[in-house]
Amino acid sequence: MSVRQHRRLTEMLPDGAELVPAGGIVEGLRAVKDEGELRAMRDAAALADEMYEYIASRGLVGRTEREVAVDVEREMRARGATDPSFPSIIAAAANGALPHATPGDSEIPADTLVIVDMGCIVDGYCSDCTRTFATGSLSNDAAAVYELVLAAQEEALAAVLPGAECKVVDAVARDKIAAAGHGEQFGHGLGHGVGLEIHEGPRLAQSAEGTLAAGNVVTVEPGVYVPGAFGVRIEDLVVVRDDGNEVLSHFPKPLMTLGA
Repeated sequence: MSVRQHRRLTEMLPDGAELVPAGGIVEGLRAVKDEGELRAMRDAAALADEMYEYIASRGLVGRTEREVAVDVEREMRARGATDPSFPSIIAAAANGALPHATPGDSEIPADTLVIVDMGCIVDGYCSDCTRTFATGSLSNDAAAVYELVLAAQEEALAAVLPGAECKVVDAVARDKIAAAGHGEQFGHGLGHGVGLEIHEGPRLAQSAEGTLAAGNVVTVEPGVYVPGAFGVRIEDLVVVRDDGNEVLSHFPKPLMTLGA
């Protein structure tokens, strides 16, 4: 509520009554999803997979980032999404070095990398998935960074288990990227919870507290961002289960080349 609403509510209370902050109660409950919620999230993730198939069928080279973003959001609504989970990110070449890039009006060139980060809202619940595509031949550095991020992402996915410390899961990917000399180019947390909102608890980050529990749904999204050159991010949505985890994102992750 706004400060004004809070002040008005305080004024209306009878003598002896007090407003007590209770932050985190609802957030804690929402961090663990029940099976009904998970069904909606599976549907949302499946629709995101469809949208990646759609992008692959349409190509990238010669289209603007903004054109691709508008197109995919229109298509996801046509296929049943209420809305995108967040404004879709389409970021080519140097724009991909900005983790929260805004799609621009320049045409996507050949022989570069393009980050696509998007999600869909289905039955009130969000999905979130990122893939990075090539648009032709890549430099040895760009190709090596892609393989590094993919390996770090796969190892971190395997660490998403009940009882795992959130900061330890982050460290699995972060340490691998740092050992390859790109630690300073991975400047955000490994992941975050997803549900009714695109950012919920728990967090997977260096400063994160707590452990994962069955029913948590988190992203695993390491990235490397080379200023002025390119970026790579690979992200899956994953459910923590009693006996391991369930990955909800199924669009392939080996580097895919999309032309015109």
